[in-house]
Amino acid sequence: MRVLNYLEWPSLFARSGIGTATDQQRAALERLADERDRELELVTDPWPDTLRTIPERVVDGTPVIADYDVAHCNGIGPGSVAVARHANRTGRPLLLHAHVTREDFRDSFRGSNRLAEPLGRYLRWFYSQADLVYCPSEQTKRHLESYPVDAPVEPITNGVGLASLEGYERFRDPVRDRLDLEGLVVFAVGNVFERKGLSTFCRLARRTPYEFVWFGPYDRGPHASRAVTRWTGDPPTNVTFTGWIEDKRGAFGAGDVFCFPTHAENQGIAVLEAMACEKPVVLRDLPVFDEFYTDGVDCLKCDTEREFRRALDRLARDPALRRRLGERARETAKAHGLERVGTRLYRRYRRLCDQYR
Repeated sequence: MRVLNYLEWPSLFARSGIGTATDQQRAALERLADERDRELELVTDPWPDTLRTIPERVVDGTPVIADYDVAHCNGIGPGSVAVARHANRTGRPLLLHAHVTREDFRDSFRGSNRLAEPLGRYLRWFYSQADLVYCPSEQTKRHLESYPVDAPVEPITNGVGLASLEGYERFRDPVRDRLDLEGLVVFAVGNVFERKGLSTFCRLARRTPYEFVWFGPYDRGPHASRAVTRWTGDPPTNVTFTGWIEDKRGAFGAGDVFCFPTHAENQGIAVLEAMACEKPVVLRDLPVFDEFYTDGVDCLKCDTEREFRRALDRLARDPALRRRLGERARETAKAHGLERVGTRLYRRYRRLCDQYR
């Protein structure tokens, strides 16, 4: 079985959750391919040559798109549309992965709220072309079905690459020394967006004595939201915005408490990564997190900024609680390991192919 697992513009998404999720799918499938000895072949680029050769291929009858048995697209742009239309036209199974919804598109950059509704209409059309739509959570499934998307929708965890985080501990001292960090470090990981709880994060820093660090890229150009421009341009004295870091293990090694006051998520890969590194996690109490995490067991959940402050103070005073939550969080992360993701993807590909025989 030849699987086309496609993400267009990979360099653009390299620093995003979409890129991470796609990389993890491929890592899981490659591991499975090695185990199954040629039962599974993975293709990631549908275009055999540069786009400039496509007209010549059309003229001489050479296939424009690489051969595959099932297509799995992780993007929503023109390349994914082309693959989707090719799969439909040639009678091959098509799986579209819904990493993007209009709900989590809001509060991402300047103008994103105005674009959210037309984006939702486009996503309804695009996802409806699939034989199956995968999404990261039951909440995302409910969003898609409300559009409504005219295709079966199934949740599947994005998973977490446990192996990619091994050795995070050795980064602690070098990163803390470089950033001049002392004491308890409250941290976040990922793109700096208002939707991710940026203003809450910075207001918490102003009202607590701890060091706060946000590890991740941010835009200061014309596309940046006012909140991002404001907070990154003039942060509280105890807040550091690092920008892009080459090795995410530096963030998880240096930080002590992962604070994620996000307002909307499809799942939150960074949460699973923090849990995999045995970090105590403080989350906004969102319905999507109820699917995966339990307050007081593997995390602490908060509704208000006052509750966030109390949670951080509680963790600062109680190292045993930090350790207990971290140990249980690690067990939660293990349940989202890539071996399970790979096995489920493989079985679904097989069923889709069988439906077309």
